[in-house]
Amino acid sequence: MPASSTGKWVQRAGATGGGRTYRGQRPTNWYIAILIIVVVGLASVIFARYQYQNPASASAANEPTVGTTWHAGFDYYVCGTQEPALPAAKSGNAGIITTGNGVMQIAPKTSAEAGANATLGRFIENTPGAKLTASELQYPGSALYKNGQACPSGTPDAGKTGTVQVSYWPTLESKLSVSLTGDPSSLKLGNNMLITMAFAPENTKLPKPPGTTVIAVLQAAQSSGTTATTAPTTATTAPTTATTAPASTTTVPATTTTGAKG
Repeated sequence: MPASSTGKWVQRAGATGGGRTYRGQRPTNWYIAILIIVVVGLASVIFARYQYQNPASASAANEPTVGTTWHAGFDYYVCGTQEPALPAAKSGNAGIITTGNGVMQIAPKTSAEAGANATLGRFIENTPGAKLTASELQYPGSALYKNGQACPSGTPDAGKTGTVQVSYWPTLESKLSVSLTGDPSSLKLGNNMLITMAFAPENTKLPKPPGTTVIAVLQAAQSSGTTATTAPTTATTAPTTATTAPASTTTVPATTTTGAKG
């Protein structure tokens, strides 16, 4: 091709943007980069909104703090019988105690009871005559029960081999219960939590604390000026599949678990 013809061809190509082939190509990488920017930006907005509406749980891990007052409900279920609510305990230097009527007051007085130390085990330590481990349970004033022991005659589960079991409901309104494995005394307590401690045949569907206990918890919260809302809680023992309490006279509406209506 003569030099003059080549020059004219280059001029025409430059004037038209590089020819038909070049004009037909799309800047794919540019579009991908724009798409990534949009997606990341949208995700950032959604995450920021979630963080605003759901404060970080890091602060919840430090609750309850000294000076905080929470309330929870608890119940003992031994060989098929719901035991009477324990009488109010003398507080002394303890902040996690029962105030009677099935109400557990969670009001840390020292750091030894606050935050991650606000556990079911701490409550048991402050309850004279009570014992709770993965293998032993004792309702104050009653016999000590150990895993593999048969329920005594005269009880609904007489003759049946029992084990220590603990279930909890995260809030007063919860319909799902969470069964614990391992050491139940390490359960982190929460505001308005309901707990049933039991010695019963394996895989028994533990009943939820009765409606009278729920009412007592609400009344305690009202009298102390605290709001009956639920603070985030974390069980430090591994939960298994949630269980459903059998039909009872209660009319009360619990680390991934599933459960049935309690």
